[in-house]
Amino acid sequence: MYIFSANATASKARDDIEIGQKKAFIVYIHFADLFGAEQLCKIYLMRAGFTAIEIEKRKLVPKNLLEDPRVVMADKAMAEAIKTGYMIQLFDE
Repeated sequence: MYIFSANATASKARDDIEIGQKKAFIVYIHFADLFGAEQLCKIYLMRAGFTAIEIEKRKLVPKNLLEDPRVVMADKAMAEAIKTGYMIQLFDE
């Protein structure tokens, strides 16, 4: 699993986000290699209505942490990514 810190620009308005507004995200991708996980991160953000995606940080989650039930239970986003393959978390300023 990889965790990405990314910024993206809204291409359509939704709730309290205006078109053109730049937002910060943490994206969890449960995938085997970095290149594929990075591409999936961008695709999922595009499907959510964002463009101009800039990935700032990348982090590999060690396999032993993914297999530790205490760690997974403590991190709801990680648990969701293990279950569904990904999790997108929007940061509000």
